Amino acid sequence: MTREPIRVANFSGYFGDRRTAVDEAMAGDPFDVLVGDYLAEITLASLSAAYQRDPRRGYVDYFVDQVRPHLAAIADRGIKIVTNAGGFHPAGLAAALRDEISAAGVELRVAHVEGDNILADLPRLQQDGHRFDNLDGGAPLREWVATPFAANAYLGGWGVAAALSAGADVVVCGRVTDASLTVGPAAWWHGWNADDWDALAGAVVAGHIIECGPHAVGGNFSGFLDVPHRTVPGFPIAEIAADGGCVITKHRRDGGAVTRDTVTAQIMYEIQGPVYLNPDVTVRLDDLRVSDAGPDRVAVFGAGGAPPPPTTKVAIFGPIGFTVVNTVFVTSPHVEEKIALIRDQLMVDLSDEVTLDLTPIGTAAEDPESQWAATVALRVMATAATADALAGADLARRLGSLYLQGIPGYFHDGAAGLHSSPRPRVDYWPGLLPMTALHHRAVLDDGQTISVAAPTATSVLAQPVHPEPKEAPLPDRVTRAPLGVVTHARSGDKGGNSNVGIWTRDPRVWLWLKGFLTSDELRRLIPEAKDLDVDRHEFPELQAVHFVIRGLLGTGGSSNTRVDQVGKAIGEYLRSRQVLIPDDLLDADPDDEPTHQEQR
Repeated sequence: MTREPIRVANFSGYFGDRRTAVDEAMAGDPFDVLVGDYLAEITLASLSAAYQRDPRRGYVDYFVDQVRPHLAAIADRGIKIVTNAGGFHPAGLAAALRDEISAAGVELRVAHVEGDNILADLPRLQQDGHRFDNLDGGAPLREWVATPFAANAYLGGWGVAAALSAGADVVVCGRVTDASLTVGPAAWWHGWNADDWDALAGAVVAGHIIECGPHAVGGNFSGFLDVPHRTVPGFPIAEIAADGGCVITKHRRDGGAVTRDTVTAQIMYEIQGPVYLNPDVTVRLDDLRVSDAGPDRVAVFGAGGAPPPPTTKVAIFGPIGFTVVNTVFVTSPHVEEKIALIRDQLMVDLSDEVTLDLTPIGTAAEDPESQWAATVALRVMATAATADALAGADLARRLGSLYLQGIPGYFHDGAAGLHSSPRPRVDYWPGLLPMTALHHRAVLDDGQTISVAAPTATSVLAQPVHPEPKEAPLPDRVTRAPLGVVTHARSGDKGGNSNVGIWTRDPRVWLWLKGFLTSDELRRLIPEAKDLDVDRHEFPELQAVHFVIRGLLGTGGSSNTRVDQVGKAIGEYLRSRQVLIPDDLLDADPDDEPTHQEQR
């Protein structure tokens, strides 16, 4: 018998997300499962440091505070909770929750999923021949200059499903994939088999859409001006059917909006192309479609599934030195010359162990009408292999000494001050490990362990090759205008690579966009990418062009010297670039969403 769709409500998209989200969800529309995602790639590294300082910690402490007031209601309403707030120590968080549940006098069973933390196993695994070749550079892990202090494999959703099937009410995870928080409950609810590839693929897409919380409800959205009640956008809900198709919606009482564009934005977020790899299934996004299903309701369907790859990603982190960052301000005119002099003065007697990176932010107006319109912020970053080298450089003293000997119009924010305290600089190493080498397991509250077998069927699918379009002649009537006048965009990061998706709702704009926006044009619009490899894909059903800019973020957000370390602003920067747009496209109504038939 086919069950009704499972309603999965998100309450967290990252470590630091709005802490009132559980309160909001519990006061909102009905749902079956509450899921919370806390782990960006770098978050586990910081939680690892906490775990090393105190073995009783290493998880997201404030998650306990979020759920504590609602334990009785969660039990009464039969709600399940699945979260990766376990971080580096899911067993520790599970124990802390059991103490809270006991104190509240309610009946809730807590299980945890483990097997992702392979730090202690790295030497043995390498001796067994597992090289952990870097996914971007190809070098084996043994050539890395850093000594790993965190290594976590991305697990799938079957450990979560096993725990729920065994009666768990709360399932605490470490580094499962973000989508696994949703895949596990959907597989449990609908009784899917491990080879229900299309259904699993649909659940991965649903999980991917809601994993970043308000992203799908109008947060971080290029069309934010059209989002109602955008000050506090709500959190999304995915209604996942037995075939894997879903409807994305939100709590009716909350702000924000769920539209085809807010959903498309999240589909485009942090993917590598039409093939989306997951430990449980390989997802094909080529034929994925979105359509209106009512106010604040968007149907998502068409995901194709195939067996997963035999390997899963392992996120490895290690220290590579220390850094100090300060911001000072330069006033026009002659901004470039003034920054050059600041650099020369900071370099006097500076140890060869210290590297300086100066980044001007913004441009002074040609005829500034305020002091701030004449001002450019200058970010000054110093890096070194040791904290002692940076402490000796004393960046705050050097910057503070430039007032009388330096440039005119120089100052810093006195309310913020200057500092010289070094902070650790952490590098990221993405590798692969066969899933057969992992011991993925669910641990129940009575100590019983349920082992999760590696997939018996696997496949290796490469990203499809989409030929670059041929240059098309411009029409007679064109206007130079920002690309964002006729498009939306969303960008993010995957290690050292930045991804950006650009799409439109207007089929006329789509015909122009897919011919205009080539890899070379992207390199022209984003000069930082001019010497980098770029992967380009088209998503005709979503009317989107997607790019992966390889190496734009160095080796990862935790170690590069960019101000926008994880490329979150690349999409908006791209939309701000002025291009020649055919005049007949500039009258496109951004609120005129064609039907699916019209799109085709």
